[in-house]
Parts: sequence; structure tokens; C-alpha cells
Amino acid sequence: MDRRVELGDFLRSRRARLLPEDVGLPPAGRRRVPGLRREELAALAGVSADYYTRLEQGRDVNVSAEVLDAVCRTLRLDNAERSHLHHLARPGQPAPARVRPQGPTHRVRPGLLRVLDTLDNAPAMVVGRRLEILAWNRLASALITDFAALPESGRNGIRLLFLDDSVKDLYPDWEQVARDAVADLRMDAGRHPDDPLLVALVGELSELSEDFRRWWAEHPVREKANGTKRFHHPIVGELTLSYETFRLPDDPDQALVINTAQPGSPSAEALSLLASWGTKARPARTAARA
Repeated sequence: MDRRVELGDFLRSRRARLLPEDVGLPPAGRRRVPGLRREELAALAGVSADYYTRLEQGRDVNVSAEVLDAVCRTLRLDNAERSHLHHLARPGQPAPARVRPQGPTHRVRPGLLRVLDTLDNAPAMVVGRRLEILAWNRLASALITDFAALPESGRNGIRLLFLDDSVKDLYPDWEQVARDAVADLRMDAGRHPDDPLLVALVGELSELSEDFRRWWAEHPVREKANGTKRFHHPIVGELTLSYETFRLPDDPDQALVINTAQPGSPSAEALSLLASWGTKARPARTAARA
């Protein structure tokens, strides 16, 4: 993906969602295209219309952090969107000639794998770049899918969500779960716009899923470190689980995601039953052991 194209598309998508009255301007009536005009946004951000136009068109602009923050405020970007825009407009360093291998074979530390092994009552996974599933415990496999039976290229959270019907059927709120995954992938694209494996993944999903293609074009970005998800499991039925995401301080491209149930709830009982079934049905497996 071309970082400048991504930058222009993102700015246009956020400009298009604002009405003049949203930012204190008089209602403009019917417009040829939705949203603020470039010159309106530029005036509100305190820059010239020509300067902002060059920024949005991806032309060479040495934009300062202060100017970029003014654009963020005018566009009413949230923290995730602001971070994404800074990654696109002010990359810290030129992209390296060789992409660091952080795909399905990226190693997970033995100590982190032991943490997974100790979580007997909580489905847990280590998720890497591009939403690759790098490691998992027995209960995560019993809840979602038999990761060990998949080829390494198939152990990808967003690919499973869009292309595997059995995984898709697990989520009564599939659209929201899938949209969140698209937003997560957009954040990754902003941090690593020159990753050829990510480009290939986006191309594959765009070709095979109309939903993905449409939602990706909306340029969603957000970071959800915690929340709840509902599951409809074919063995134990309905579960509502909370999840917490812990990014590793020394490797922010890896995150430990742990799912838990409210103690004493029907979901906790279902999770306990699933743990017993998983113990009998399959051994614990992890990927990419060091």
C-alpha cells in the first residue's frame, strides 16, 4: 500500500463525515459531495487551502506535529484515528528495505507460552501482526477452532472471521466483531504501510468478501483493548465472555488476549464444560515454539 494514497484516502473519508454545522459553520444546503470542503477544513485548522490540498493529495509536505494536531482536532478524530494519521503523515523512519518477518512463524517467548499453559479456565491467544494467531491454549482451540489442524497461513484471525463459515457462525454479533477486526487491521496498516504480507492479505480478503471490501474502504481505525463478545458454540451453547488485551512492552506487535466469564454465571458453567470437553477431545497445542 502506498502511504501517500492511504493518507489522502483517510483524510477524505474523515472530511466527508463532517457537516458544516458540526464545526460551527452555517448550513451549506445541498452540496455536490458530502462533508466539509477542503478550504473550510483548512481555514478551521489554521493552514492555507493550498497547503491542506497538497497534504490530502499526498504531495510532498513537511507537516509539523502541531499542524497535524490542528487537522485532527478539526476532523474530530479520536485517539486511535489521531495515532493512525500521525503514522501516515509523519512516519518516524523510512521503511526498511527488508520487512521484519513477523508473520505466522514469528517466535513467541517460551515464558509467554508457559503463561498460556497455566490458563486452564480462560481461552487465551497470542496475536501478532496482521492478526496472525501465533499461539493459543487448549481452551481457545476448543472455543474457536482447532488452530493446530490449520496450515500456518490459515491461522489468521481476520481471515477466519471472513472466510471460515464455522468461525463466522460462532458470533451472533458477527458484523460488529468483523468491523472491529477491520479497524485493527487498518491500524496495523498505518504502522506498517510497506508490509507486502499485509498487502496480500488485504487483496485476498477484498477479492473474496464484499463486506470486507466495503468496510476497508471506509478507513475505520480503533484500538479496543477490552470488551465483551457473545459466542454461540455448537457444543455448549451461548456464552458471553469479557476479553482483555495485554501488549508486550518489548514487542508491541504481539498481544496476549485473555477471555473470561463472570464467576457463577451460565457462561462460566458453559466454559467449564467446554474445558472438560476440550481436555478429552484434543491436546493443548501452541504455534511457533522457540
